Amino acid sequence: QVQLVESGGGLVQPGGSLRLSCAASESISSADAMGWFRQAPGTGRELVALTNSRRETYAESVKGRFTISRDNAKKTMYLQMSSLKPEDTAIYYCYVRKFYVDYWGQGTQVTVSS
Repeated sequence: QVQLVESGGGLVQPGGSLRLSCAASESISSADAMGWFRQAPGTGRELVALTNSRRETYAESVKGRFTISRDNAKKTMYLQMSSLKPEDTAIYYCYVRKFYVDYWGQGTQVTVSS
């Protein structure tokens, strides 16, 4: 059972930056896939960024602005977000698939507003 805890969300002005962190309770170096999803009010959960051993995938709406990374030694995954827009406002969830089981964090709120 992998436990995931996100942090780093908050209120930021349009054009600003935030870095989200996702701390895992155990090693993520052997994860099949890991990434970030988000859910805005009244909408379904959507993929933001996903990475596995072969490639990274980003939603078209965040390409060039968001970057996913991880530190295996710290068992932590990150989402660096820049040039934030009001439409990026959502709850952001981290995700890990390990040994074909999906794990989710509890979510962290990101609000982009002036």
